[in-house]
Amino acid sequence: MTHATRILAVDDREENLVAVAAVLDVLPVEVVPVSSGPAALKELLNDEFALILLDVVMPEMDGFEVAGRIKSRPRTRDIPIIFLTAAGSADEQVYRGYQAGAVDYVTKPFDPWLLRAKVSVFVELHRRHVRLRQQAELLRRAVSGGDPQTGEGDRLLRSLGERLARVEDDVARLRSRRADPPAPDDDLDRLESHVGDLREALDALFPGD
Repeated sequence: MTHATRILAVDDREENLVAVAAVLDVLPVEVVPVSSGPAALKELLNDEFALILLDVVMPEMDGFEVAGRIKSRPRTRDIPIIFLTAAGSADEQVYRGYQAGAVDYVTKPFDPWLLRAKVSVFVELHRRHVRLRQQAELLRRAVSGGDPQTGEGDRLLRSLGERLARVEDDVARLRSRRADPPAPDDDLDRLESHVGDLREALDALFPGD
């Protein structure tokens, strides 16, 4: 089944890719598995991904090098990366992972519940971000024919831009958070509040709908 929200899983071991796909099967996502760094970079040229699950130890190009290239590209630098590390070497790899741009890490063999919980946060943030972008574009089109004498359209756009900026700040903060769990409830509550503000702005443009 194809879903709008896609996750890129990168691991040179087939059994690990199968395990990740099985654990995330209950979530509304499509897991795209690749077995090398170059294959991951090629996949990122063609599609949009909400999250990258990236193995650290791989031949030819390790996870740190892959992450560095992902973060150097304007198209992909904002995609959050969760590193998958072997339990025995996690301590020495975590710091390097954060330096490379990772937002979190999971040790292997991973706890299925923990992996699903971490992935769910970033999937939901991505879906909200996409919806807000779509709403913003619709609103811009709707008010583009507003009365220039009253300036009502401009005021609504400014208001929407300010509210959307607050949401984007929240998303950026949650994506960069490295604590466990990755998203406290108070941050999600704040995000919900800002989304509600955007709904009010939409209703103001279409009274009676």
